[in-house]
Amino acid sequence: MSTVKVAIVGASGETGRSIVDGLLKSPTTKFEITALTRPESLSKPANIELKNQGVKIVSADLSGPQDDLVNLLSGIDVVISAIYFGAIADEIPLASAAKHAGVQRFVQSAFAVVIPPKGVVDFRETKEDTLNHIQKIRLPYTYIDAGWWYQLTLPRLPSGRIDYAIPSMPTDQLIGLDGNVPSALADIRDIGQYVARIITDSRTLNKKVHVYNEVYTQNQVYDLLEKLSGEKLERRYISEEEVRARIQEARDTLKQNPVDSGALFMVTTYQLLLSWGIRGDNTPENASYLGYLNGKDLYPDFQFIKFEDYVKEVLNEKIKGVYQANK
Repeated sequence: MSTVKVAIVGASGETGRSIVDGLLKSPTTKFEITALTRPESLSKPANIELKNQGVKIVSADLSGPQDDLVNLLSGIDVVISAIYFGAIADEIPLASAAKHAGVQRFVQSAFAVVIPPKGVVDFRETKEDTLNHIQKIRLPYTYIDAGWWYQLTLPRLPSGRIDYAIPSMPTDQLIGLDGNVPSALADIRDIGQYVARIITDSRTLNKKVHVYNEVYTQNQVYDLLEKLSGEKLERRYISEEEVRARIQEARDTLKQNPVDSGALFMVTTYQLLLSWGIRGDNTPENASYLGYLNGKDLYPDFQFIKFEDYVKEVLNEKIKGVYQANK
């Protein structure tokens, strides 16, 4: 069995933990994992848990001297960033250090819905700037998007019985247009297993890859949840005009207070709803148009978690939701 040395930034986050689990469970490749973490986070419980899984925890300051980063990445085969979207500008020095260290593949933070490079979602534009930098310095890379997560898809039931698994978002219970816009979905637990295959696949080097499990419209999601739960859901449809108005309202707030995190979250979540729920950007067909390789073509044998099975797990309280640290 071959061995691949991987360094991960953001290994303790939702996506990062899935990636670590997927790499450690790989049946075909042995991954030696190093988690790069901020100095003040070395002793946090999440990092202690990673250490107990066999992950090497190393202190790293992405904004510090580049030579230090180069030394940390010396001998690393693949660098994966699962950094928080609000800090993705830090990937620029990380990518530069990876280039100087001779890293064979760089995976920047993405793992989300398919979005056009410019003009729709602000943070996607920042990611495109990072990709441009990667290509400018000729750093080998793979860009991976993995659909809208199952864990962010379900509406709340009138009984409240699945609230435990659903994170709070400004767009809760809102359905774009008539509810018939398709969107590619994936279970976050599968993302790491997709990544394990992609980063050892020569076909994906210097390519964008789209992996997903199944395609659903919002109406189909509601239909399925009603069928399995026995509860009737109110359907609150929202127009493109109303979504754009709410984005502008949040932007106006940010002009008055640029550090207003609530307004920034409003902009981001409504921009995402505009993209996947109204424009229909998050589909395999659009990904193909934008130049992505399709994971279904690459890995036809991949055994993914079906959305219906995920819904049953949620209803039976057999699953942990994402971004639920305080629950």
